[in-house]
Amino acid sequence: MTVPPDDVMRLTALLAEQRRLLEETRDRAAARALTDVATGILVDRLGCSPTEALGHLARLAAGTGTSLVDLAADLVNLAADDPLAEAARRGAAEGRPTANPRLAEVAVVHAEDGDGMAAALLDETLSLSGAVAAALWALRPDGALELAGAVGLDPLERGHWRRIPPQLDSLQQRVVRGGAPVWWPGGAGRRRGVPPLTGAGQDGARVVLPLSADGGRVGVLEIRWAAGLPGFTPAVRSELTALAEVCARALDTRPGPADDDRALDAGAVLTALSDSFLLLSPVRDPSGRVVDLRIDQLGRSTPRVAGYSARNLLGQRLSHVSPQTALPGGPIDVGVDVLATGRPAEAEWSIAGAAGEPVHRARIARIFDRLVLTWADGGRTGAAGALLEQVQRLGRIGSWQHDLVSGRVMWTEQTFALFGLPPSAPAIGLDELPRHVAPQDQATVRRFRDQLLLLHRPSFTTFRLLRSDESVRQIRAFAEPVTDPAGTVVAIRGAYQDVSAHYHSEVALAATQDRLADTEQRAEDQERLALHLQEAILPPTVQPVSAAGLDVAVRYRPAGGGHLVGGDWYDAVVLPGKKVLLAVGDIAGHGLDAVTGMVALRNSLRGLAITGAGPAELLGMLNNVAYHLTGGTFATAICALYDPTERSLRWARAGHLPPVLVRDGSAGLLPLPAGFLLGLAPDAVYEEATTALELGDALLLFTDGLVERRDMPLDEALQSLIRLAGRPVGDAESFSDHLLGGTSANTNDDTCLVTIHLR
Repeated sequence: MTVPPDDVMRLTALLAEQRRLLEETRDRAAARALTDVATGILVDRLGCSPTEALGHLARLAAGTGTSLVDLAADLVNLAADDPLAEAARRGAAEGRPTANPRLAEVAVVHAEDGDGMAAALLDETLSLSGAVAAALWALRPDGALELAGAVGLDPLERGHWRRIPPQLDSLQQRVVRGGAPVWWPGGAGRRRGVPPLTGAGQDGARVVLPLSADGGRVGVLEIRWAAGLPGFTPAVRSELTALAEVCARALDTRPGPADDDRALDAGAVLTALSDSFLLLSPVRDPSGRVVDLRIDQLGRSTPRVAGYSARNLLGQRLSHVSPQTALPGGPIDVGVDVLATGRPAEAEWSIAGAAGEPVHRARIARIFDRLVLTWADGGRTGAAGALLEQVQRLGRIGSWQHDLVSGRVMWTEQTFALFGLPPSAPAIGLDELPRHVAPQDQATVRRFRDQLLLLHRPSFTTFRLLRSDESVRQIRAFAEPVTDPAGTVVAIRGAYQDVSAHYHSEVALAATQDRLADTEQRAEDQERLALHLQEAILPPTVQPVSAAGLDVAVRYRPAGGGHLVGGDWYDAVVLPGKKVLLAVGDIAGHGLDAVTGMVALRNSLRGLAITGAGPAELLGMLNNVAYHLTGGTFATAICALYDPTERSLRWARAGHLPPVLVRDGSAGLLPLPAGFLLGLAPDAVYEEATTALELGDALLLFTDGLVERRDMPLDEALQSLIRLAGRPVGDAESFSDHLLGGTSANTNDDTCLVTIHLR
């Protein structure tokens, strides 16, 4: 169905108007929130009602010629003692124009998503300084940065920078690891040592700030300008740092993909450690009370439940799947207590297995804001333990526990293996761990340790482990606090996993582009050198042989339209005895090796021909050169000596196609003397033939690239050449063009054609 152009224009205008109204609504909401805060301050200071405070604020704004929103922001700044207030005071002292960082704060806090947060920053404050883009990344449990929101980045840029892995050298990863902001003024010629940058404008100024909340890093904020800046004043630095703190608090309190990643990562660890588990999340009523548990992930050995397949269990409430779990003292009742206290619980709950027998020793523990229910069949505990150890070995996972009361560190045998230590060695605790990692990752490991020991939060991280055997391993670490019945953290329990293979694969992929560029450059250089060598040793015309009554023309056609150079070669030279050496050959292969092999054989044949030996003897000696001196060169060749006084041609061949003789408009192949490939075996013997030539005869010497086709037998291809050559011979040059133009080989091989005409 075709939509009329007028309807399209009306629809476009309607969408634009709706977008404008939505933005105005959001601006009004932010302004109203800021005004409410200022009104509350006046109520507290003046002891008046909210209506009187709002009226007083409005009259004061009208009297000073200031907008109500700006006056509210000034009032909040005067009453507050926070970074935004300090930034406003510094901006006023510098006399720089500012928008309203307080309004930006409110807009960021009330933004619906990360894109709204970035847009609020740019619209309310940063646009006055000329900033054109803002982006927020959230720190993921595995150390990667996930794009949480952006404005000013096109869809392609968003796709490129959606996820920044921890091993990628970038300004964002440098900041989140080191904690120090980057104030880069930009400008042409100032990018030395700067890693890849976001956006199309690579010379614009950048600011990359860490986002920290509750003592831990939660992400990164980047602000980009279209051009370079002379620098960043203290007021600008203060304002942007304060806005980064606002973004950090907003990013830390809103749910995001990191919560899903925690569940996925916890499920991945559980899957590697056991087949018998359920990962459960709480279901709450409107008051927030936990009333049920939902199945988020399950192990491969989950008991069968009537009416449910394993796939259908996902997302189901535990009480719906197994009603007895909701009884007092059941998994749901106990799970509520575990969520509240963090203390694991064990009991002998009856959960039907595959054969209907009860499952004993079920255990519930808290992981982040979820619960994990694990169990073991009573008669299979020994086998399950052995299987668990095997799974840890295969998954390269080692578990550990750090007792904070006694200071004792307990490792499994696999953990010692991951660290390259014997089981008799002392286990490495969290305090000692930074000394065993790469210097660049020590700060990351300290944050991981502090998150656990000081903030009592579960934590993920990755780091490079320096083992005692001087090898380096990429380790992923997960840990969480363990509390006693009183709620006191008494231990830290976790697991290490060796992910070096995955890390090396990502590093190799990151380096692929550079390697390909280097390989292409080397290939171009090799091809250019081979072409120059080919041109140097195969001149386009052969003048000396014309004195012997011969008209010689040569055509050379490289494989692949000139992109590859092979080992096809020819020679036509008058020897001291006035005889003419005629030769054509084909070295196996392409490129520089083939060309150098061709040079060796061609020059060797010229030198050997001075001895006065016949063609068969020359090929025998050339075969020994190929076998003993050229390092495995294989070649076909024809060697001929033409005597101009007798008009006779003595010739021999080494596995080469026979010459074609053209006489009186009729063409045919010369009879083949015996002789096999050069370089195949030492001391080979070659047969020799003699052909009488007449004035007007033409002789064609050629390599297989002239006639061979994948879709045609060689005999038929040779007959096609004979039919093409059966025409009156004018001069060698035009006859060569006729032959080359009438053939079209498709084997991607070089072609060398030597046309000899007796005048």
